[in-house]
Amino acid sequence: MTKTFAEKSLKKTFLGMFALMSATSILFNSCNQKKDKTESLKPIPEDHPVAKIVPKLDNKKTPTDKRVIYLTFDDGPNRGTENLLRILHKRNVCATAFLVGKHVYGSKKQQQDLELLRKDQLIELANHSFTHAHNRYTDFYKNPAAVVHDFDTAKDSLRLYDRIARTPGRNIWRLNNITVTDLKSSKDAADQLKQAGYKVVGWDLEWKPNNTMALKGKHEEMLKKVDSIFFNDLEKTSRHLVFLTHDQYLTDSDSVNELDLFIEKLQKSNRFVFRKISEYPKINEVLN
Repeated sequence: MTKTFAEKSLKKTFLGMFALMSATSILFNSCNQKKDKTESLKPIPEDHPVAKIVPKLDNKKTPTDKRVIYLTFDDGPNRGTENLLRILHKRNVCATAFLVGKHVYGSKKQQQDLELLRKDQLIELANHSFTHAHNRYTDFYKNPAAVVHDFDTAKDSLRLYDRIARTPGRNIWRLNNITVTDLKSSKDAADQLKQAGYKVVGWDLEWKPNNTMALKGKHEEMLKKVDSIFFNDLEKTSRHLVFLTHDQYLTDSDSVNELDLFIEKLQKSNRFVFRKISEYPKINEVLN
């Protein structure tokens, strides 16, 4: 009989079946608090209120029976950015938006969405390049100097001075303690980004789209994947999972609802805390 995650004693047995979890569990979360399950997503008013500043918790203070999830969203500001903000405010949970420079200047609406993101205390902003490689990834990474210049352009134009970055079309990590390159042809560009001072963060789990650019599958499947990653020690850093999806997948009601349910059930399980990517272990160490 296959062991469940809850049976794994060496992992301190923190993940159990969702059916056994109490819907009234008290939520421990550095970025959110549980809200009425009957609350529905509401339109963001024109004077979109700024969320309360949530104090950071030192990583050492995270209870040993909790795991940390970093919600990250790429390619914004884009179609779906406002829906993303609605979900985060409904659940009062924090996240990181990896921005594409040219998207900010794509339309007046995208510029307005950037301002919503900037003033929102639940969101932090990070660098996802200026051009998104023009969606020609192989050619883009052939010229490492041009890659660094592209990120520098986004950094300066969007004022993203903390140098946390994610490469377009590639799952690359360049931190002091993590070096991962998914495709060898991108190695030189990734190395030069690190040399330029960028802290390059990839992801552990991605919620991908279907052929209509909506979220593929149901939230229950993603919850099982979260369990599997922690159970099998597939995180880049133990007890820390970086989750990725994209703003533009949140344009239909089904996708919005599925992401909302995904976050809600993670919260109700009382097994996780949510953090912004700037709180990822050792990310702020000076790069060698």
